[in-house]
Amino acid sequence: MSAAQGAAPTEAPHEPVFAGKPRERLEALFPKYPTKQACLLPALWIVQEERGWISPAAMAEVATVLGLTPAYVRGVVTFYTMYHTHPVGRHFIQVCTTSPCHLCGSDDVVKALLKETGCGELGTTSADGRFTVIEVECLGACGFATPILVDNDFIESVTPERVPGILAGYR
Repeated sequence: MSAAQGAAPTEAPHEPVFAGKPRERLEALFPKYPTKQACLLPALWIVQEERGWISPAAMAEVATVLGLTPAYVRGVVTFYTMYHTHPVGRHFIQVCTTSPCHLCGSDDVVKALLKETGCGELGTTSADGRFTVIEVECLGACGFATPILVDNDFIESVTPERVPGILAGYR
């Protein structure tokens, strides 16, 4: 079972994230927040931008840098769906499948995305490492079903027919 399918990824020795430019970015945030703890979410974004996901070793590093416990940092990382706790594809696709979107055909959009990306099933990464597709509870665009989020690009009114054209821009 691959890491994208749920098994714990095997980690290489941890290289510190907060060295050089990433450290400078983090330290530039400190004066903007009342405490170092308040910088936790931006610090996690920096890790994810640098590494693509947030490993247990990176969580421990964030805890050390911000003076928090590793358990506290892990609790925050695992609470939010926007943080990846395992490697994901270069393009991370989230599909809303809640009731309004389901009624508007989100199941067919999911099937089209899985077929076009080669992922095969939700939560896995395509063989070429390009895409990971997951379902999410709500993307907040019920009036424009079915919405998807590709990386940071919000796309509304997605139909199965639109999927190939949308993905063409991410190949």
